[in-house]
Amino acid sequence: MLNKIKGLILENKNPGQTVAKNTFWLFSGQIFGRLIRVTVVIYAARILGPASWGAFSYAMGLAAFMLIFSDIGVSAIVTKEASRNPNLGKKYFSTALAIKLVLLVAGMTLLIFAAPYLTKIPEAKPLIPIIAFVLLFDSLRNFGFTISRSQEKMQIEGLNEIATNFFISILGFAALFLYQTSKALTVSYAVAVTLGFLLIALQLKNYFKDIFNYFDKTLLWPLLKTAWPFALASSLGAIMINTDMIIIGWFQNAAEVGFYSAAQRPVQLLYVLPALFAVSLFPNLSRMAKENKEGFKIFLKNALKISVAAALPIAIIGILFGDIIINLLFGKEYQNAVLPFQILITTVLIIFPSAIITNASLAADQQKNFIVFSALGAFGNIILDLVLIPNYGIAGCAIATVFTQLIANSFIWWKLEKIIIPR
Repeated sequence: MLNKIKGLILENKNPGQTVAKNTFWLFSGQIFGRLIRVTVVIYAARILGPASWGAFSYAMGLAAFMLIFSDIGVSAIVTKEASRNPNLGKKYFSTALAIKLVLLVAGMTLLIFAAPYLTKIPEAKPLIPIIAFVLLFDSLRNFGFTISRSQEKMQIEGLNEIATNFFISILGFAALFLYQTSKALTVSYAVAVTLGFLLIALQLKNYFKDIFNYFDKTLLWPLLKTAWPFALASSLGAIMINTDMIIIGWFQNAAEVGFYSAAQRPVQLLYVLPALFAVSLFPNLSRMAKENKEGFKIFLKNALKISVAAALPIAIIGILFGDIIINLLFGKEYQNAVLPFQILITTVLIIFPSAIITNASLAADQQKNFIVFSALGAFGNIILDLVLIPNYGIAGCAIATVFTQLIANSFIWWKLEKIIIPR
């Protein structure tokens, strides 16, 4: 019995079992890991209060905004190509890692020396250099997952996510208990993700050994050429998410940033569900897109049905019980976060199926279709934020997010319908 269970959760036996196994590990890693982390997030929001929590959230948003180009889409391309051509996996990984390191160094330099001049929240300024290192090591840690994903061994990723979030929780609680400052919380995050990076390096030490010996400069241009449309689409999506926090910080005070962060955090946690489901499907979608077009369509159709069925009850519960959810998580001090949360929770109806479409499009080499529509969403969101936030505050920001996601993703679905969506 034990050997049977071990085989089901650790070995790849057939496509269906492999998808189930990978989904199990990705969901276990992210859900258990994030549930561990959410405890320190709630504790931090309560201990620091809306203003200091807002400063921390603002710095995190600014850092994420400044480093959105650190990957430029190469991770997904490496996973796809290594799934199709396992013998070239190390060459793709080594070459992509070199690209990523160059971009990370450039991004961190810009973040440390330029970003402090972009914030109007004084408490956030000393946090930015520390958060730069958070994103550096977390980015490298996640890049290591391209290996386990290409080999469909998501148990490596799942266990690492649980361990890293455990480090974040333990160190975060200790920092807040001892110092009760946003700077102490930021330092604890930096130490925790560094430990997570060291752990993934240890987990994959045989793969990392002499990895740069496999660097192939002839792959540089093919990687960049293939990745840039997907990278641009992904970057524009990140712009849409992170500009909300930045623009609120320009027009409102740190407390309003804290309220919006409290509304946004539970919704972003829910976004993990379709993203993980899509990642678990991606290797199979990549192979089917190349070898079995009809199977690809059927597989995608079933995945879309599951994603919509999961999103609908979540949205309804969030709207009806938003006040209870926010008060339970963050306390009555965060009452101003209720309305933005109720607005933002409706985006799960858009994001859940769109996460599947995005990965299916990449698997089918249709990533260029995302550029115009992602740009429409990102820059439309900025314009609506600038119009709505001064008049309607953080509720206006939430409305801008829903509207631009709806428009951009509707166009994406329309454009890709004949290519990948079965009738």
